[in-house]
Amino acid sequence: MIIEYEEKYLEDVRNLLVELEEYILEIDEDHLDQLHPEYREKMALLDLEEAYQNEGKCFLALEDNKVVGLIMGAILPYEEYDYLDYKCPRKGTVTELIVSKNARGTGLGKKLMQKLEEYFKEQKCEYIFIEVFAYNTKAINFYNKQGYHNRMHHILKKID
Repeated sequence: MIIEYEEKYLEDVRNLLVELEEYILEIDEDHLDQLHPEYREKMALLDLEEAYQNEGKCFLALEDNKVVGLIMGAILPYEEYDYLDYKCPRKGTVTELIVSKNARGTGLGKKLMQKLEEYFKEQKCEYIFIEVFAYNTKAINFYNKQGYHNRMHHILKKID
């Protein structure tokens, strides 16, 4: 079952965010990410605040009244420089998509994506943007299967 976020599930949301960050730490070949001591306490609140301050939503996937997946998104405003060099249709941004280890491969991620895509469509968004960690090839493959494609690369070099 997919529902809109309710505060009583905050601890489950925190657990999922930590699970994702621990996974990112495992695959981060650059060793730039960290699990800050305040991450668990603050990250969910920051993500939810960003969503709700920007016409966004958070949807939860429940199994036996426990959160096993979530998706958050927002409709971020354009900055002045965006108008100078970019066609500026209304766009949705997926800020988080997490499916717990035990629920992966069940189609739950696809259902969560569809739910947020429906919301963005109702809000008259023309595009949906997603930032994906380059080393997260599983997520990249998932998004490609959902019809998303790469538009931009962030290039990185460590300097000594």
